[in-house]
Amino acid sequence: MRHPRTVISAVLGLGFGLAAALGTAPAVASSPAPAAAPAAHSGYTAQAGAHEDAAANQAFFEAVVKSVAKKQAANPGAQAVTVVYSAANAPSFRSQIASSAQIWNSSVSNVRLQEGSNPDFAYYEGNDPRGSYASTDGHGRGYIFLDYAQNRQYNSTRVTAHETGHVLGLPDRYSGPCSELMSGGGPGPSCTNAYPNATERSRVNSLWQYGFAAALARHAS
Repeated sequence: MRHPRTVISAVLGLGFGLAAALGTAPAVASSPAPAAAPAAHSGYTAQAGAHEDAAANQAFFEAVVKSVAKKQAANPGAQAVTVVYSAANAPSFRSQIASSAQIWNSSVSNVRLQEGSNPDFAYYEGNDPRGSYASTDGHGRGYIFLDYAQNRQYNSTRVTAHETGHVLGLPDRYSGPCSELMSGGGPGPSCTNAYPNATERSRVNSLWQYGFAAALARHAS
């Protein structure tokens, strides 16, 4: 696996997932990170309370769904549910991000990840003692932060695929086995599995089965 080179970029937080007290945008970034209003983030490792993590996971998913729904409304003829991302602010992780998208696209059928303009969420990179995480600013925008040190300690593709799982609606389950992608850093650095298991695949397909508006209602149920 290619270790990310140290470049000045987004400095956010450390944790494999969404953490629970956002309000911090990257301190140093190659491009400005989204304005960070008080919201939520959840990390790759269990550093926040379960309640806060759950709220963060839902907030990020809702931000992505609303962004996708807005574009769908402007293009009602579109049949596929496509979530667009930008990797422009995480150049050291382009390979891992592309692999993560390929993993999810080959694992689920009702939603597709695609790099492009006018993204629904973006990836950032940098240094932060809290680690990697996914986050929402509370205003319909979300992003994933990839921490250099954590991506050297843990399998980087697994970290990226885990964080991307939050985009698709999955919560953290740190107590799960290595075979469960959303267990994040729970199984330890020796775990290299970057693929969702059957339950995780089924959950994502169920969330997105009926399109954009229904995804919000089904996630909240």
